[in-house]
Amino acid sequence: MSPLLISILAFFVVAALVGSVAMLLRGEETTRSEDRLAELTAGKSGSGSKNILQNAGVLSQPLDATQGLLAEFLSRFSQLSLLFVQADTSLTPAKFCVISAGMGFAGAVAAAATGLNPGLVPIFFVMAGLLPLIWLTMRRRRRLKKFGKQLPDALELIARALRAGHSLGAGFNLVSSEMAAPVGMEFQRCYEEQNLGIPLDEALKNLTDRVPNLDLKFFCTAIVLQRQTGGDLAEILDKIGSLIRDRFRIFGQVQALTGEGRLSGIVLLALPPVLFATVYYLNPDYVTVLFTDPMGKKMLAGAVIMQLLGALVIRKIVNIRV
Repeated sequence: MSPLLISILAFFVVAALVGSVAMLLRGEETTRSEDRLAELTAGKSGSGSKNILQNAGVLSQPLDATQGLLAEFLSRFSQLSLLFVQADTSLTPAKFCVISAGMGFAGAVAAAATGLNPGLVPIFFVMAGLLPLIWLTMRRRRRLKKFGKQLPDALELIARALRAGHSLGAGFNLVSSEMAAPVGMEFQRCYEEQNLGIPLDEALKNLTDRVPNLDLKFFCTAIVLQRQTGGDLAEILDKIGSLIRDRFRIFGQVQALTGEGRLSGIVLLALPPVLFATVYYLNPDYVTVLFTDPMGKKMLAGAVIMQLLGALVIRKIVNIRV
């Protein structure tokens, strides 16, 4: 098989992987209680307000923000735009795919230039092409984790503002001005949406879409219920903040108890690739049989499948939800 054909096939494989992983990352896994919270947070708005929001979304875009055909196709194929918003990056789906393809071709060229086996070139193409997606996922996860740590302080700040006689919107504005990103930036966007005429329920729904955090859903649901039934919102926010802090404390204990298992999983999963690279460096002919012999290909495929199954089992054991 010619190297050009291998590169073309690898390109389509990377594009399919990027699209499938992006579709899997469209939203967090929700339980039945989370679905009920999402329904309560969404609220009810009339058709007139929906039309106004849609028109406002179109008019609020700058004139040079028209999407091309590629961007429109990718936005329909997956919700990469929401992933970029959650990761707080200015990338677009088109730019992201171009960067992934460029990284993949660079990895394939580097692998071919070093004189590796032609069968390893598609593997390097896929690995290099997935680097932008891995970076984006890690950036999103790091940002959501930081938001979760800042949320209890934000709730306590809003509760103090309510006790001082301020409105809920003023409490949001206080959080946006007194706290750092990402919690300050997200509450500022919610406050600005409310000032622009968007109903509070819709602004809270947008907030939970940008930040898929279960504690934030509890907070937004408490606000919606308090507006409908009444009650002491400041006391509710204090209890939610205390609950979040207790969850972080328990989560820290779980992480300490499962540290040995996580480290063992990392060592066991990293040992076969490192051993393969070492043997290939010392004796390439000994490893090349796995790519040329039919039995070697079956053994290599079986090893990869068993590695993936082992990773899933270890993750299931050590990943304890709190």
